[in-house]
Amino acid sequence: MSRLGRIFLGLFPTASIGSYLATMAILATLPLLAFVVFLLLQLERSQFQALRADAAQDAQTISRGVERKLADMETTLALIANSVELQQGDLSAFHARVAESLKDSSLYVILARRDGIQVLNTRMPWGAPLRPMANPGSVVSALRSGNVELSDVFLGATSQRWVVNLTMPLAERGAQGADAAVLTQDAESFVDLASRDSLPPGWTSALLDNQGRMVVSNGVDHQPAGTAMDPSRLELMYGANGSAVYYKDGQQYLMGYAKLPDWRWHAVVWAPADSLQGSFVDLWKSLLTGSVVFLALIMLVVSVAAHHLRSAIRKIACMAERIGEGDIVSPERTKIVEANQVAVALSNASFDRAEAEERIHFILQELVHRTKNILSLVQAMMRQLARGTDDVEDFQRAVSGRLAGLAQSIEALAKQQWAGIALSSLVELQLTTVTGSFDRVSRRGPELLVNANAVQNLGLVFHELATNSVKYGALSVLEGRLRIEWQVLEPEAEGDEQRLRLTWTELHGPPVTAPTRRGFGSTVIERHAASAFAGEVTLDFNSNGLRWTLVAPLSSFTVGTAD
Repeated sequence: MSRLGRIFLGLFPTASIGSYLATMAILATLPLLAFVVFLLLQLERSQFQALRADAAQDAQTISRGVERKLADMETTLALIANSVELQQGDLSAFHARVAESLKDSSLYVILARRDGIQVLNTRMPWGAPLRPMANPGSVVSALRSGNVELSDVFLGATSQRWVVNLTMPLAERGAQGADAAVLTQDAESFVDLASRDSLPPGWTSALLDNQGRMVVSNGVDHQPAGTAMDPSRLELMYGANGSAVYYKDGQQYLMGYAKLPDWRWHAVVWAPADSLQGSFVDLWKSLLTGSVVFLALIMLVVSVAAHHLRSAIRKIACMAERIGEGDIVSPERTKIVEANQVAVALSNASFDRAEAEERIHFILQELVHRTKNILSLVQAMMRQLARGTDDVEDFQRAVSGRLAGLAQSIEALAKQQWAGIALSSLVELQLTTVTGSFDRVSRRGPELLVNANAVQNLGLVFHELATNSVKYGALSVLEGRLRIEWQVLEPEAEGDEQRLRLTWTELHGPPVTAPTRRGFGSTVIERHAASAFAGEVTLDFNSNGLRWTLVAPLSSFTVGTAD
């Protein structure tokens, strides 16, 4: 550990778990409380900006709704201005059809001359005397621009209500000198569009015409149609949409506004700023009060947690002491999940330790047993080889080769902890040790795991057969091949056990003749193989190649049988 680390750890005194937990809780909570206070202060500073953005968005939403209604009115007016009756000059039929079509709406149609004289008005029966229009200027403006014009709010001459007109110039002068078609709408019909259910209490919404007069309004500060808005507030409405702050009677107000995209009207919302900020102040107080209560609850929880931790650590420490004494312990149950996991791990460790000790004893006994068997096998092999030669070098070569094969088998068994190895792997291991290659050897048979004794004895047999094949048999010539096969034979009679037939066949080698003398190799592949596996060995020296066959009980080979 670095010096800096030691100095850092030295800053922490020796104390109980409860003290550390309480300190951690306080250190974790106080910064949180400080951050909450800082965050609330920032929210209080930024809330007004957010409210201004929301106010502008609400006004824009209202403007879009009114825009859609005006677009529908413009479409209706276009259809009416191009009606067949109007083009044919049949004003009576035109009046009847339009009045019938619009009877379920609050829309009325006027045909007017340039000077504002009404030729037709669907508010009145056909043929009734009509007064001049209350806003003839809208007709003149529409004829001059050639476009559909939206009027300001005004008191209708016929209806005596506050209305707005949508005026469209006629393509050709109509009957009785009609120059324009006018769709008139009561201002009250915009009430639903100007209202915003999502606005908080205390808000007011309104539609303003081009002169800054109220078309319609809703809310706390409701004003009747035609009322002019304070010019100082109109001056704050820069651009298409936005928000502004103004003061009235010493009180701060927030206002959002949006211009209708294709018309000269504005949607406006406003409310006192104090009513909007009150909820944030209450939230600030509630959070501080809750934080104090939260800190008190944390300290209570910390004290309970410290008690459970102390109890769990004491129980685990007791388990560790018993394990050190060599006992097998059962896991202690605590209120802490992690402590229970440690207790289970310690309990398992105590069982594993006992099993490991037993396994070590077993391995030592097994090692002694295996060593005795191997030494006995080596002694027998050396005695047999010594009888067959008087030359020390021949004896040394013979012993070295066979010991190498035996070593390969023992090494393979050791890697598997003496649990046995696959018969196919044993064949490849021994053939590769003698020939250095497995290219000219084929093997075929079911998967079979052979025990330690079978590995050692078959290893000797395969080593002798391979050595003989390299010297005199099929592997002594390039075209020679070797085939090793094994299969499990079913019992011939009820009560008999299964047997294994293992066959060594040499192909395409030099002519084969029976040996005139029998040495150690013949003893191993015949008598030793038959004796080791309690089976029968057959040697066939036919001219095509040597064929060696071993038939023995399957239990002599398989894992789990006595060594």
